[in-house]
Amino acid sequence: PLIAVDDLEEFAVRPAPQGVTVKCRITRDKKGMDRGMYPTYYLHLEREHGKKVFLLAGRKRKKSKTSNYLISIDPTDLSRGGESFIGKLRSNLMGTKFTVYDNGVNPMKTTSSLEASILRQELAAICYETNVLGFKGPRKMSVIIPGMNMDHERVSIRPRNEHETLLARWQNKNTESVIELHNKTPVWNDDTQSYVLNFHGRVTQASVKNFQIIHDNDPDYIVMQFGRVAEDVFTMDYNYPMCALQAFAIALSSFDSKLACE
Repeated sequence: PLIAVDDLEEFAVRPAPQGVTVKCRITRDKKGMDRGMYPTYYLHLEREHGKKVFLLAGRKRKKSKTSNYLISIDPTDLSRGGESFIGKLRSNLMGTKFTVYDNGVNPMKTTSSLEASILRQELAAICYETNVLGFKGPRKMSVIIPGMNMDHERVSIRPRNEHETLLARWQNKNTESVIELHNKTPVWNDDTQSYVLNFHGRVTQASVKNFQIIHDNDPDYIVMQFGRVAEDVFTMDYNYPMCALQAFAIALSSFDSKLACE
């Protein structure tokens, strides 16, 4: 089935249709003076015959104490004030926990009690843990996303303080109306002497950054997968209930995670 992308802003936050895997690719552009440090990432939807449809672009902000990526629906305008700003990904100081926001208002930056509807939503939180093997073995990722209501719409989570955030809910085991996902544990392969996952041909290069995200109840249903196919090209596929913005931001966190330097 052809996935229609008529309104990019709407498409980016719309959950994938049930039963359809949305297949995308991410290209990393390191050209230019400081691009090695601050590459731009472009997300495209794959079409048959090698055609691609631009979806999102992301880039790390330079003057930020923590990792802070702006995500835009315009590949040429990656500014915070721009019309095309659609969301952002921000890490904690350690670079091990990340939160994905839409383009709403930060509750800390406003004095008046705003209408809830313009406060920013949290769309995902990502936690990276070291494993028992230290940095050598596969990483452990937990991904927390808002749950879905009976109409298959995303529950809106708009924290007014840090006790209401996705990370706080998850840490306090208050998982009502949120979905907790994990990366699938890779299996050791003696032939290649490495940990492997089956990407069914969508990933061709081994990398510690390759991952598949699942729910513990149904480990065969891949909610999202990400992996390398060339030096600066990665495939990123996602399924219901994830949307493009969530999946892209999770992938960006994986490029950035301090635990990715093994």
